[in-house]
Amino acid sequence: MSAEEQRLGADGRVAGFATAATTRAYAHSHGAHCAPGHYSDFPGSGVLLSSIGIGTFPGAATDEVDEHVAAIVARGVQNGLNVIDTATHYRYGRSARAVGAGLRAAFRAGVARDALFLVSKGGFLLFPEGPPADPLAWFEREIAERGLGTRADLAGKVHLLSPGYIKYQLDLSCEWLGVRTLDAFLIDQPEVHIPQIGKPMMLHKLEAVFAMLEEAVQEGKIRHYGISSFRAFRVHTDDPGFLSLVSLQGLAQKAARQVHGDERAPHHFALIQMPFNQVMLEGFTRFNQMTGQGNETSTLKAAMQLQVYVMASHTLFKGHLGAQSIDVVQQAMPGAHGAAARAIQFNRSTPGLGTTLVGLSTPAHLDDALSVSRIPPMERRQYLAMYEQAG
Repeated sequence: MSAEEQRLGADGRVAGFATAATTRAYAHSHGAHCAPGHYSDFPGSGVLLSSIGIGTFPGAATDEVDEHVAAIVARGVQNGLNVIDTATHYRYGRSARAVGAGLRAAFRAGVARDALFLVSKGGFLLFPEGPPADPLAWFEREIAERGLGTRADLAGKVHLLSPGYIKYQLDLSCEWLGVRTLDAFLIDQPEVHIPQIGKPMMLHKLEAVFAMLEEAVQEGKIRHYGISSFRAFRVHTDDPGFLSLVSLQGLAQKAARQVHGDERAPHHFALIQMPFNQVMLEGFTRFNQMTGQGNETSTLKAAMQLQVYVMASHTLFKGHLGAQSIDVVQQAMPGAHGAAARAIQFNRSTPGLGTTLVGLSTPAHLDDALSVSRIPPMERRQYLAMYEQAG
């Protein structure tokens, strides 16, 4: 029986969360085939996270893809990739279950739960049987009648920003992954509510969700929380969908004070996800964040100053960058084995970017990610030279 199997509770879930000691031991054990610079610190914790993470968004909702995702997770975490990202709505809930199957295989093989950083997300409605023919009737039956949210909390018939529903998705994530504690839980694209109710009301609703997440920290269900966004951290400050990191930390601080009843209580908002790749460069090039220190800077630099960890989504730009590279990137990495490897290497070399997530549903594509983990990230000077050449 493995050490993780011995930590199973009566509910069949494995206890634990990523720790500094175990992630550092994990990084050391993979030092023979993962190059220097492959791991970086999660702010304020000493926990080491791999520069490449396993994303689980892509793929059809089939048994075959479930098996592929489980195999990718099991093999990836045994080869130096200790960050896994999923969401309750990915592939109608099948991705998170497949991640759970992969984790169980990895635990049986001797991987420690405390070596892994597990992330899930909530907000978008979960349709286990596929999109319903009558979304509003489905909503009344599955959500409203169960007290998980109201139509006032609903945006575009697909996204729900209510503490009850987010808590439901968090609990599902733990159940499906087979763990007692998630390392992070993210609210996925809360800005989609802004066109419908305005930013002040969206932030008001988000504060209530943050309070629930602070309670989840107290209960040991999560260690950290944050935001995953497609647009909010990339747009100009005058865009209605823009979100300020400082403002989000302020909301989290208010929520922590409310939950803990202590003005000095620390909050646990510590992570964001945003698209970043050779085409979507705004996180590095657009100065749209204030840090409270009087300076305006990029989201990536502001996050470093504010002790917020950044994960990149859309590394391969929906597969386009797996087939071709921007000219300056191809010229800067002539020895890279293919466009996908170049895309991963470009992202993981970006200053301030902690982990780049690669959506994987085909086992052969995992080889691209693993091949990049075996080479060091680009030197800063070499990386910045690509911008100078492009400009």
